Amino acid sequence: MSRDAKINSLLLLAVAALAVLPLVLGLGDHKEEPFAGADAEAERTITEIEPDYEPWFSPLYEPPSGEVESALFALQAAIGAGVLAYYFGLRRGRRQGEERAAAVRDAAEGD
Repeated sequence: MSRDAKINSLLLLAVAALAVLPLVLGLGDHKEEPFAGADAEAERTITEIEPDYEPWFSPLYEPPSGEVESALFALQAAIGAGVLAYYFGLRRGRRQGEERAAAVRDAAEGD
């Protein structure tokens, strides 16, 4: 196994551990919503500190359930990841094309 493959395997294992360990160790079992987002935690903390707090704005769209909200967030993340992957793939493809064109040009000049 090459060095890069070992590093990639270790990184994949670390990501899997970060996803599974909180569930296995029961982190968040003491909470009503163990894995709520940062927005929900911030709202809960603010209302504990200042019970009369009124938000300045209200959401444009309120999903019917937490599952739909999570699905929309995951969709947003997937679209963002797709855009980034396309951009970096395009840059790499252009760089490889330039390298091939330079190699062909150098080979033609050498003849």
